[in-house]
Amino acid sequence: MRKLVYYIGISLDGRIAGPSGEFDFFPQGDEQQAAAYSTWVNALYPETIPTAYRAAVGVSDTPNRRFDTVVMGHGTYRPALDNGIASPYAHLRQYVVSSTLKPDTDPAVTVVPGDPLALVRELKSEAATGLDIWLCGGGKLAGTLVPAIDELLIKTYPVVAGTGISVFDGAFDPTAFDVAERTTFPNGVTLTHLTRR
Repeated sequence: MRKLVYYIGISLDGRIAGPSGEFDFFPQGDEQQAAAYSTWVNALYPETIPTAYRAAVGVSDTPNRRFDTVVMGHGTYRPALDNGIASPYAHLRQYVVSSTLKPDTDPAVTVVPGDPLALVRELKSEAATGLDIWLCGGGKLAGTLVPAIDELLIKTYPVVAGTGISVFDGAFDPTAFDVAERTTFPNGVTLTHLTRR
């Protein structure tokens, strides 16, 4: 069965963005450190680079390695849409969970106004393609989908946000994960791979 993997960047205090959606506060380190980190991550997960930036980072012809589908909330999708990009991950099947977005926003994007858990269960039950489903964000959607999340890929940046959008925003429901692997980079970013216990 396909897996739902929440791959996301967070601050030390568990914020994926600031209170108004800001994400430019995540430190990248110096130019050499940022380039080394990006090269490593882009090689592992090239499909997580938005289509508009794939050529600039040298992955435009790279096949999808881990994911063939992306699921995101309206808040995660909105910045791309506000910048005139209605299909931010054209190289993936794209689903946006939203009760307010028009269903015909873009032919390459499926808007799901209903139950995100039902959507994910349906996607997971599809015939095996060898590739998984990327939960791109945001915190409210992740909080709803905790029962369906199989793995976490958490990029932790060495910064405290103070307030903002939580990595999980849902009901109190402790769910255990085990650390499978942890990699620390010279720029202070830690990538932790966790699997559902």
